[in-house]
Amino acid sequence: MRLTVSPIVCFATLLAVTVFVANSPSEPQETPPRTYLGFDRNDYPGDDAMKLLRRDFAFTGYWLGSPPDDTTNSWTGKRELLRSEGFGFVLLFAGPTSGQLRDQPYTRKRVADDTQAAAAAARREGFPPGSVIFLDIEEGGRLPSTYFTYLKAWASELERLGFRAGVYCSGIPIDEGEGLTLITSDFIREKIKPTELVYWVYNDACPPSPGCSTPQDPPAPSKSGIAYAQVWQFVRSPRDKQTARHCRGYAKDGNCYAALDTAHRFHLDVNSATSPDPSGGAK
Repeated sequence: MRLTVSPIVCFATLLAVTVFVANSPSEPQETPPRTYLGFDRNDYPGDDAMKLLRRDFAFTGYWLGSPPDDTTNSWTGKRELLRSEGFGFVLLFAGPTSGQLRDQPYTRKRVADDTQAAAAAARREGFPPGSVIFLDIEEGGRLPSTYFTYLKAWASELERLGFRAGVYCSGIPIDEGEGLTLITSDFIREKIKPTELVYWVYNDACPPSPGCSTPQDPPAPSKSGIAYAQVWQFVRSPRDKQTARHCRGYAKDGNCYAALDTAHRFHLDVNSATSPDPSGGAK
């Protein structure tokens, strides 16, 4: 027996298939990772100010020793209060200058002392094992061999003491002439195994920096030009006259202030990160 199919039935079948395909769930789209806004400064702003700043910022810098050019540390003892307010942390310890690392024997002694001091301060403040401690390297450019001796020991000794090692360093390209460009973070990464250090880079040039702002959707650290950065400091206070001269949003005194700080009481360095707790110190 020959089966005949009505054209109307064929059209209805085709329409049903078309509707099914159109409404079928598509392949899941990968959601871009969220970024978080943070700040850091050398001096503790005060308990009331930190409660106010928490409205805009997910994490804060936290010094484990005296900041550069200071002999005291006003952040000491503030971890529990800040944790109760919901802050995450980027832990900082001031690194030596290149000139201080005059030879290998002194460098080895200095890094042994520094790692012991940083780890002891982290424990005393209540930060958990495994927290990342960032070594603050203020100078950019080509670091000497003694600095890499220091950094290798910084990473291995902190791991032995129960913490993870990070570095805060320049992500700004430096023209070395004859068509050569150097980025300090890349220079460090070439010498130190990538798995040994977590990178917090600063690059306040506009672009890529958006200038002095506290956006609800901050730029990802990878937008700094350093794809492997987990934290990006895109604002430094006061504004650097060379790198950030084209940036907008800074106050007349050259500093950056949070939008809610209308009295301009607390100048800030502003950061973005891939985590609301980059050091893992709020656990």
